Amino acid sequence: MVLELHVWGPAFSLPSIDAQCLATIAYLSLALPKDAWVLVASSDPSVSPTNELPALRNGNTWVSRFRNIVDYLRQYSSGDWDLDAELTGLDRADSIAFTSFLDTQFPPLLALSLYVTSQNYYTSVLPAYSSQILTWPSTWLIPPQIRAAAKRASDHLGLSSLDLVALEEDRKREHSAAVAAGRLPASLPLLKATAPAPTTAGLVPSHRFRMEAVTAAAFEPLAAMLPPQKDYLLGGDRPTSVDCLLLGYGSLAALGSESLQDAWLGEAMRQKAPRAVEWVRRMQREAGLASLPWRQPERPRWVTVGNTLWNTVADATPIWREYRANTRMREIAQSQEADLSGEERTALAEYVTGYKKDVWLSVAAVVGGVAALVGYMAHVGLLGGGEGEEEFEEEEEVEVVQPELPVSLNATDFLGSMSFS
Repeated sequence: MVLELHVWGPAFSLPSIDAQCLATIAYLSLALPKDAWVLVASSDPSVSPTNELPALRNGNTWVSRFRNIVDYLRQYSSGDWDLDAELTGLDRADSIAFTSFLDTQFPPLLALSLYVTSQNYYTSVLPAYSSQILTWPSTWLIPPQIRAAAKRASDHLGLSSLDLVALEEDRKREHSAAVAAGRLPASLPLLKATAPAPTTAGLVPSHRFRMEAVTAAAFEPLAAMLPPQKDYLLGGDRPTSVDCLLLGYGSLAALGSESLQDAWLGEAMRQKAPRAVEWVRRMQREAGLASLPWRQPERPRWVTVGNTLWNTVADATPIWREYRANTRMREIAQSQEADLSGEERTALAEYVTGYKKDVWLSVAAVVGGVAALVGYMAHVGLLGGGEGEEEFEEEEEVEVVQPELPVSLNATDFLGSMSFS
């Protein structure tokens, strides 16, 4: 049976806009025969039961994420499709360490470069999703969700100032709040901000120092990881899974000005790890990313469109969103493909159970609060209209009698009407 690899669609002359998808594509291209698999740019996470891409399909079996797919292919082929088969114990330890480093350092940087940096997102990434990757209505729904997730993933780096559009919106909100509070006169217009530089050169010095620090933390160790006069990370004569992972992250990190308006991450990579850029270009050619077994994805049906809208609404509803996340974690804990030990499965199952109780407690609190509010409104008469309106009308009909005043009053009559003791 031919395996199907479902990924996010191509962009920037790469077969996918996602680093994990690029790594998985490279692995299958290097490890599997060309007639054993097909590549489907479905760009729809809902095709997989885990709602994630990349996703490998083998009949009724679905496996998601790069590392899980690598492990599944090793077991499915009895080791024939395992790029790590010849690694020694020391090599495997190095592979684990390199993989942990790459998975820790590069996702937040890519999130900053592609999604948080407003120039890149609005001029390059969003048009790629709209014109090449997604179809309606996903073009309106999925990119904002991905960008919001990228902001959360990179928030700890302290470089939210790269989103110039959000900064301008915050400035407008602060001006409106100041006018409403009376600190500024309403007639005072909002001054136009100084036009920001089209690149990160316009950042304040403290943010530039921060950017230098986070890029150095990723690229300087990477430059040291690449062995001199060796073609691959672990120094062998053939690529391994960690080489594919670096290919995925490095391909997006090395994007230049021909792809992104503000290619600050690619420039930092070229300055701090120039050999890594050359290594990525060579690995792209070796993995054959220019000639892949593509298969046309199925045209979206109304069921798919409805499922996309349903998932969007569900993920935007607070309590419902937590319930769905709880369900996914429970499925991961029960999945046999998940790379988890027995203790990890038990701990995750206990966490899911406790989390589920918290979700239902939140639901009960909301329902109880709404019921109490409705009961109070009914008690004070805000929900009943008849009797209260009649009493109000009767009160309005009460006639107030004013004392009659004399038409004219001279000084003699006025003094005579007064008595002095």
